[in-house]
Order: sequence, then structure tokens, then C-alpha cells
Amino acid sequence: MTHTTMAELVSTEPATGAILWRGAIGDADTEVAAARGAWAGWASRPLTFRIEALRRFANVVRARSEAFADLIARETGKPLWEARTEVDTVIAKVEISITAYGERTSQRRLDSPGNSRMALRHKPHGVLAVLGPYNFPAHLPNGHIVPALIAGNAVVFKPSEKTPASGAFLIDCYRAAGIPDGCVRLLIGGADEGRALAGHSDIDGLLFTGSARTGIALNRQFAETPDKILALEMGGNNPIVVWDSPDIYSAAVLVVQSAFTSAGQRCTAARRLIVDRRLADPLLRAIDELCGRLVIGEPHASPAPFMGPVIDNDAADVLTESFLTLSARGGRPLRHMERLVEGRPFLTPGIIDMSDTTDRVDVELFGPLLQLFRADTFEDAIAEANNTRYGLSASLISQDPKLYDGFWANIRAGIVNWNRPTNGASSAAPFGGIGWSGNHRPSAYYAADYCAYPVVSAEADQARASIGIGLRDG
Repeated sequence: MTHTTMAELVSTEPATGAILWRGAIGDADTEVAAARGAWAGWASRPLTFRIEALRRFANVVRARSEAFADLIARETGKPLWEARTEVDTVIAKVEISITAYGERTSQRRLDSPGNSRMALRHKPHGVLAVLGPYNFPAHLPNGHIVPALIAGNAVVFKPSEKTPASGAFLIDCYRAAGIPDGCVRLLIGGADEGRALAGHSDIDGLLFTGSARTGIALNRQFAETPDKILALEMGGNNPIVVWDSPDIYSAAVLVVQSAFTSAGQRCTAARRLIVDRRLADPLLRAIDELCGRLVIGEPHASPAPFMGPVIDNDAADVLTESFLTLSARGGRPLRHMERLVEGRPFLTPGIIDMSDTTDRVDVELFGPLLQLFRADTFEDAIAEANNTRYGLSASLISQDPKLYDGFWANIRAGIVNWNRPTNGASSAAPFGGIGWSGNHRPSAYYAADYCAYPVVSAEADQARASIGIGLRDG
């Protein structure tokens, strides 16, 4: 949780309310100007130089990994084991991005007629703004920053106002690795600073991870600037479908992992469980039993918790109110969402049966809240799964390969899994969705695509030309 004074941003621990970090609010003009002054020099360096600099960054993070994980855990409330996993992904991102750059944006020679040759190369855009989310305050922005730097861009990074300490730590690691100060700039602030950065006339593009509402506003804003790259990674109202699955316990585990890992604060978290009506009751009993055993606690608790609090009390209030709203719309509570600690945002998983409602709400409820829909046929299940404007992640739990073939062919999502959770995507693969989940610029392995643009050159050592038709005799 954060609050601001006239010139300062203060971050507190969601689990305890203790002040964790405070820092001065920055100025977008200053940070963009610094990046603008530095990017050409960085871009002119050989690719091997930039790659080695990023490898030093990975080594710095590796050396500081425990301190980094501790900070992330305290600032987000996520369990320490999960924060350590996030730091590991920050380190791994460097080698993955190096490989991706070589594969996706490498220099090539193309076939060309006559004595000429055709060359394909890539250039950086210039200064790229990065707006990061709070749920993975290091991994997700780093997934933009590393490939942007490898390609030769300079970056201005504004972390979420809810997790500024983690953002500042990340940038300090770049500094310690010898990345030039002007090439990676940190902008501390809230919504005003974010708007100033996104709308700045001197950036060449914006790489965004966050809510659909903000992403759609950015899409409208950038409609008048087609010269600037815009990559949107937004949320999802993700379905997990359980059909023809005799192993009820494993299905229940996959549902719980999908819906409640990270306290449901993942863009790929399952928001809707769609199940064969005949399997619904035994599956729900198994899910309920598992939920009752989940350890919910502060990040460093022993035994290690499965999940911690949501990010702040405002988020917790929205979720509990959303549960009540769904009930008022005809939903039948199966597992009530409860506040465990007065004044702190610890929530128990909430499950509500929306099968008999016609007034569906197509929103991303970013937390441990799962809606249930019972279906009579598999075709009905797919139709219900596609009944959303989003299209990020979807999963089928089934023993029937033919059902998966039909699911894969008909589901609208950028990530389609089989007998795996909806979340936990690999950085070695593209990551993105359709509809309100993104603008067809997938990140992770494909981030290289939006961090540089292709330049095709027809080249010859000498100028030799003639006009063979259409000339009068001389």
C-alpha cells in the first residue's frame, strides 16, 4: 500500500502496515530528457557490448537475490518462496532475451536479383516508456526493459505506485551493472506521473502491463500517434473447464492453483470455473476441502503460506464488495470470502455459483474470487468460456484428447493449456492475448518484436542502371 505527500511516495507492507520505503516523486520531463540524451550512444555500441552489460546485470541480481526477494515479498505481501521465484525469472530473462533477439531480429541476407543484394537489419525505436504493475513488480517490467536495452533503446520506467521500492531496487541493479545512467531511468510517482510519461511527446513508444481499463485509454491516446509503438499486456477473465476428468483430486488442485496462487493476483488466474454438471458437486467438495487447508499468512511465516494478502485494503474492499454484488445478481455463495485480520488485506478464497444467472459480469476481479458455471454439454462449456471480451488464458482439464482438440480449435485465447493451470506461463514462449487482453503484441519471448523495427535494404557496390523500355531513340 502507498500514500503520497506533496513530494514523496511512501510504500507500506500490506501484511503489517509498516512503512517499508519512501522516495521523492519524479518528473517525467527530466527523466525523458536524460534518456533522450543517452540512447543514441547506447544504440551505437556493438550488440556484443550491450549483451555483456545485461549479463553483468543478471550477475548483480544473482548476488542480491535474497535481499531482492525479501523486499518484493514485504512490498507485495506474496510468500517469500514466490518472491524468490520472481527474482529467478528476472535473472533468467537475460539469456532468454539474448536468444530471442538473435532468433526474432537477427541480421540476414535475402535473395535478390542481378548484382544487388538484400539485407534485413533491425533498429531500436529510441526512448521507450515502461509502465509496470504491482503483482510482479520486478519480473513483468523487466520483461520489457531487458529486450529493449538489448535492442539499443533507452528506457524510462515508472513502477506501480503500489510497489515503488521493488522498482527502485531493480533499477539500482542496472546501475551497479554499469548500464549508463541515462539508458535506464526511474520515474517515481502515481497516476499523474504515469499520464505525463505516457503522453510525453519525446518518447518513441510505450510498453504497458496492467489493467484493461488503463490499456484501452492508452490505445485511444496513441491512436493519433501511429509513429509510436504501443505494446499492451492486459488482464483476463480466464476460464478453466473441467470435463471428463476421473481424477477429481488432481482437477481440484489445478483449479485451486489457477484461481488462488498469488492470492489470485495474476493476469492469467482462473476467474471462471466451467464444469460438467455431473462432475460439479464432487469437484466442488474437493476444491472446498483444499481451500480449507490453504495456509494464508504473512510472507515470512512458518510454515510457508500458500498465499498472502492482496496488495492493499482498497483492493480487498473492492473484492469483498464484488462478492456481494455477484450475490445480489443471483449468485449462490459456495465459499464466502472473509477478511482474516482486521485492518489488513488478508482474504480467504471466495467461490460463487453463477450458473443460474443471466446478468453476467464480464470484468477482471483481480483477487481470490472464482465464479462457477455448470454446463450440460461440452459445446455449452466452450460457449461459456468464450463469453468474454477478454482472451488471455484458458485451460481444459480432461482425459480426452479429442475434447482438447476441439477446445484448442474453438477457444479464444492467446494461451491454451491442457491439464495444466491457467497461470505459470514460460518466459521462453510468447505471452499475450486477444480481445481486451492485449493489442496483438505478445511479450516474453516475442518482446524482441516490439523493441526494434525491421529495415530492409537493397544494396549494390556500384551504381549501374539502365532504362530498357519506354525511351525515344536518342
